[in-house]
Amino acid sequence: MSQDLVMDRGTEDAKQFARILYVAHALTFLFSAGLLSILVLIVNYVKRPETAGTIVYSHHSWMIRTFWWYVVWSAVAWVFAVTFIGIPVALLIWGISWLWAAYRIIRGFLDLNSNRALPA
Repeated sequence: MSQDLVMDRGTEDAKQFARILYVAHALTFLFSAGLLSILVLIVNYVKRPETAGTIVYSHHSWMIRTFWWYVVWSAVAWVFAVTFIGIPVALLIWGISWLWAAYRIIRGFLDLNSNRALPA
């Protein structure tokens, strides 16, 4: 029984740490357009193996995928931004990708608080 309590406590600690990472991702997207999120991404990669077999693992994967898809769409926006005609398109892509990342961060945080794993 005491071993179960240790495992539950470990999972709760991992969940709390994931909550902190969600907040850190949110702050970096809010104040640096996601540029500083690379630091949080590194922590996601380091902590993810420790959470294998728990719902927290899916949350680390969710944050990692969110970051990389945001990078892809930002790169596409930059391609459009190098042309004068493409600037409005680039701004649209950046805005949509930022809103999408915000949605994923909020959804992940809420699902973590509800003890739900995220889709793979």
